[in-house]
Amino acid sequence: MIVRIMGEGQVKVADSHFAELNKLDDELLAEMESGDEEGFRRTLGALLDAVRRLGSPLPDDALEPSELILPAPDASLDEVREMLSDDGLIPG
Repeated sequence: MIVRIMGEGQVKVADSHFAELNKLDDELLAEMESGDEEGFRRTLGALLDAVRRLGSPLPDDALEPSELILPAPDASLDEVREMLSDDGLIPG
């Protein structure tokens, strides 16, 4: 799956890693719902770090459609709230 981190670029992540990413996404969603800004910040960083660690960056000139778009590391709680679906940032 091709994942775009806003402001950074695209990363190709194998489907086998999505259980780990979904766990972080669930934590992020719970922190957002409770208004836990510190937890939100920590978990968003962990989610983005996991995508970077588990994925392979695509070249800057690659024009692949992104199947998933994640917020920038400095995104606010409100900005991320606007990006959410019922499943969180990562479907499933």
